[in-house]
Amino acid sequence: MAETLVRLDACAALKKLRSLLRTRSARTLVGVDGVLGSGKADFADTLGGLLTECGIPVVRISMKDFLFPKAVREELGDRTGRGYYENSFNLAAFMEDVIEPLRPDGSGRYLLRYYDGDAECDCPHKWAIAPDDSVVIVDGMFLHRREFTETRKVWNYSVWLEVPFDEAFGRLALSNGFDPDPYAESNSRFLDAQRLYLERCDPAAHADFVVENTAPLGPVD
Repeated sequence: MAETLVRLDACAALKKLRSLLRTRSARTLVGVDGVLGSGKADFADTLGGLLTECGIPVVRISMKDFLFPKAVREELGDRTGRGYYENSFNLAAFMEDVIEPLRPDGSGRYLLRYYDGDAECDCPHKWAIAPDDSVVIVDGMFLHRREFTETRKVWNYSVWLEVPFDEAFGRLALSNGFDPDPYAESNSRFLDAQRLYLERCDPAAHADFVVENTAPLGPVD
């Protein structure tokens, strides 16, 4: 659990993270977590841009590029929340090929992508080298699950984006064609998975920053 729970709006959180990350001297891992539609990728991209402006090398990784194949993802059924939570992401590959090499004491040689969920095929395994002083920013769902918070903590800094389900699914309706009603039958798999995650892992209690991200993000000076 984070020693001090900090609640901020998105702009204040980004400025605070920029300030903290400018002072570190080794490779640093930052996790940006939230429910579907909470704005994880946008927040992570904005943070990366702010750090790049400061001359800090940035590595961007998304958990959506480390899926299991569809047959595994739907092994427990294509409507079950437990199946979505437990079988969507290949955590073993992500830990072995991304997290371990990108820790401060790691080799720095990491895998860019593992699986293309749109094309439903393995990605060509392209490897890259992260500079020793880079900031690694990962966006994705379920980044405060026990595999990331127990035994050996993964994130040097972690963010939980707080967005009500009504707002999140409204955004998903505009961007991905979801039903805007969180409680629609077509959304049950995703809603149930996120409720399960919240119940099991309480991400806000483990995050270093809890960010109210309902309002559109304004300019960060």
